[in-house]
Amino acid sequence: MYDYCVIGGGIVGVATAYRILEQRPGASLLLVDKAAALAAHQTGHNSGVIHSGIYYAPGSLKAQMCRRGAEWTKEFAAAQDIPYRVCGKLLVATDSAEHARMLDLYDRSISNGVEVELIDAAELVRREPRVRGTGALFVPGTGIIDYTRVTEVLAGQVRARGGQIVLGAEITAIDEGSEAVTISGPAGSWRARRLVVCGGLQSDRLARLAGLPITLRIVPFRGEYYQLPAARADLVKTLIYPIPDPELPFLGVHLSPTIDGELTVGPNAVLGLSREGYRKGSVDLRDAREMLGYPGFHRVAAANVRTGLREMRDSLFRRGYLAQCRRYCPELTLADLLPRECGIRAQAVLRDGTLAHDFLIERTERSVHVLNAPSPAATSAYPIAEHIVAQLPE
Repeated sequence: MYDYCVIGGGIVGVATAYRILEQRPGASLLLVDKAAALAAHQTGHNSGVIHSGIYYAPGSLKAQMCRRGAEWTKEFAAAQDIPYRVCGKLLVATDSAEHARMLDLYDRSISNGVEVELIDAAELVRREPRVRGTGALFVPGTGIIDYTRVTEVLAGQVRARGGQIVLGAEITAIDEGSEAVTISGPAGSWRARRLVVCGGLQSDRLARLAGLPITLRIVPFRGEYYQLPAARADLVKTLIYPIPDPELPFLGVHLSPTIDGELTVGPNAVLGLSREGYRKGSVDLRDAREMLGYPGFHRVAAANVRTGLREMRDSLFRRGYLAQCRRYCPELTLADLLPRECGIRAQAVLRDGTLAHDFLIERTERSVHVLNAPSPAATSAYPIAEHIVAQLPE
């Protein structure tokens, strides 16, 4: 029997295993994941941004975790020789409505203790000659990193502290008893005194396997990216983001330099019919059936008809996608949008149609279930892990 078991090989699950062994050295620990490699889903399919915490409500858990997580990520990367770069981020306003939201976001940034600079249109062009707008916020502390690499190094630390990692092990049953939790599947069966589930795209199903009376569902949203040609990789020096629309749950299409020298643009947010299908047009009948039969999904769809149709249009026709980018980078062309693998976001939706924007965690006597860990979960992975482990009984 293990002292602890963690289900989930994304960065939050691996960081939680790391934190358990950091705080409780000598404990026996097992981490299992059904994928053949760590960081196979959300962790390995994002923009690789070390976020600053600019967007979140002042004093909120999300804002605090993001700031702490950004500091920890940079410190850990430096200590472990993981490449990262603090390139800064420009949030660009392109019309009067966005300019007003930009000023509100500036005030929020100050309240959150995030270092930020308000610049005008002329200064924006001086810093980024290919970018246009009525003004921008510059966040100097934002960086870029490869979160798959961070996860792999954390996993190495878990193994060095005696933890075991088993991949290719889908869990199909969770049975919590008075003295232990048993998890099992085609690859085997294991028992542990305490269980942490960081299931990401499968978090709701794993919670139901454990008997939790949850009513939320995970709805997958495809985030489709493009990659610019190598000759255009120096188009911008910093991350270029639009001013977010507070009515939408996503940050918008942005230009993102990567730590390996590429330049990507994206993502959009298109409803997916497969939680783990990365090919365009992927359909998983079970995923689609559960989503389409869920009342919360119908309420979300009814409230976001125009947005959903626009995102679908831009997914099918690159010109619409390009138009979003050209609002702040007018020299981009269709030829600049080269295919790149998409990401899939696990969006928790409540039965009343509310999109869950914050972390959702449920507990039983012997287990902790992370039901929702939205962006910036990769940046905030270590503080999230601290928060989880603090809820585990000795």
